[in-house]
Parts: sequence; structure tokens; C-alpha cells
Amino acid sequence: MKLEIARGVFLVGALAVASAAFAAWQEPQAEVLTQNTLGYCPAPPHVRQAASAVPDKDLLLFMFGMSQAMRGDS
Repeated sequence: MKLEIARGVFLVGALAVASAAFAAWQEPQAEVLTQNTLGYCPAPPHVRQAASAVPDKDLLLFMFGMSQAMRGDS
């Protein structure tokens, strides 16, 4: 077998392997996996019953005092 023929057969074989690998390539797509039909993750019952937190009325004053204390006397 001549060298040119062997080189051509090798090239065709390499292209066939590359084409088969490209055809078999599968990338996972971004999707949401759920067990229910709601499409979202429901919160546990004890979390849904929780009352909202009441903000502290002196929080702004506290934050201002902390920022002034961190600044120092310059």
C-alpha cells in the first residue's frame, strides 16, 4: 500500500471517529427537577407559620453611633 493511500485511509478513519464522537456528545441542559407538579419548592409548614420580625426602633440610632465610634477622633 502506498503511503498516500494509507494516509488518506487514516484521515478518513480519524474523521469518522471524530464525527461519531460529535454525534454522541450530550451536554446536560439547565432544568428544574421537582417531585411535585407545582414547579417550585414549597416551604415546610413550620416556616410558613412564622411571624414577621418586628424591627427595632433604635436600630438607626445604634448604627449611627457605631459608625461614629469606628471613625475615631481625627
